[in-house]
Amino acid sequence: MRADGGSVAGVAGVADVLVIGAGVSGLTCASILNRAGVRTVVLEARSRIGGRVRTFRPADGGPSLELGAQVVHGDRNPARALVGTETAPRPAAARVISGRVGRPMGTLARTPCPPWTMEARLNAEGAADGVSVNDWLRDNGGPAPVASEWLRQIWATDPDRLSARGVSAAQRGDTAGHGEFVVPGGFDLLPRRLARGLQVHVGRPVEVLGWSPGRVSARTATGTVRAGRVVVTVPPAVVACGTLTIEDLPADKIEAARELTPGDGCCVVVTLSAPAPETASVFDADGVSGFVSCREGRPEVLIVARDAAAACVRAATGPDLAAMLTVALPWSAGTRVLDTEIADWGTDPWSRGAFTAPRLGAELAPGRWAEPVEDTLFFAGEATVSGTRPPWVQGAIVSGTNAAERLLKAMSR
Repeated sequence: MRADGGSVAGVAGVADVLVIGAGVSGLTCASILNRAGVRTVVLEARSRIGGRVRTFRPADGGPSLELGAQVVHGDRNPARALVGTETAPRPAAARVISGRVGRPMGTLARTPCPPWTMEARLNAEGAADGVSVNDWLRDNGGPAPVASEWLRQIWATDPDRLSARGVSAAQRGDTAGHGEFVVPGGFDLLPRRLARGLQVHVGRPVEVLGWSPGRVSARTATGTVRAGRVVVTVPPAVVACGTLTIEDLPADKIEAARELTPGDGCCVVVTLSAPAPETASVFDADGVSGFVSCREGRPEVLIVARDAAAACVRAATGPDLAAMLTVALPWSAGTRVLDTEIADWGTDPWSRGAFTAPRLGAELAPGRWAEPVEDTLFFAGEATVSGTRPPWVQGAIVSGTNAAERLLKAMSR
């Protein structure tokens, strides 16, 4: 793997396939092509590989924390064959915030609509076309604000715009199995394993992608890379906003890119002046801070916030951030914030959000975006499987695999 940001001029004219984006989908696709003997070059805009996988490691060597993909979902998740995993530990204390008051999570089990029960019912029963998640909740137990916020945080989308049928279909289409697992040493081990043996150039954003059947040219600040075919793995929103321009892109592709808007997400590691006295996980049902967690004996607190909560966390600095933590973790009162590490996926120009959930009115967009153009432009990324698979790491792997298989079939014709 080349990850030194070296000039791309030296690779011009030697690639059969260019892959744009070194996230999990792009690296999965490139690794399959590479094993098939296809000369493949990967260009990555960021100074690192991994896309929306980002691991934080404390300076003192303490346990790593995830600022992007959090866990490996499922005991049959293909990621487990690439990296060693351990069962995700359960926190000693689990709480929910409602009305800005913290309560044991177990109190939700005694309510008419526990969020995990409603989520399981939706996944199992499905829903009709045109029904939002909030509509489904109202029709299956009455108003359920806690369950609504729970699903908002899981899917990073306003439940009034989230397709109930798409959520259910994605979960039922998932073949990853059950359980949640962590990667010892950090989730970023996964992209590093995928990138082995590949020619990857980081810090090389593609500005303009030109193409004609059987020929592509990717213009960067340091030169142009030419290849016979290309796999675009950046989120569609990056294309829709013009950060990556694809010349002569068909109208249905442009429309699909505009429809596939990823949900907002912001993750923060806050280092406090005192260690946590407990291992705890807190769900903020008021929609302010998403999920907040800490580990006994460690000064780091992890905030994972999506949709409206992401905007709250993004805006919270200084006293506001300390007050937010005090509600979620009362023990933090009186501590000082020593440092913060932020992964603001909503404002990141190369992600434009957390991931792409199935939205009402955009049910056909993932398939339209995934469809190749003239056996020359191919597309991957979790957005291409939205509504048929969960848009998490296993979805990214499936999408990269699908694109590689389509491309190899086109090359064999």
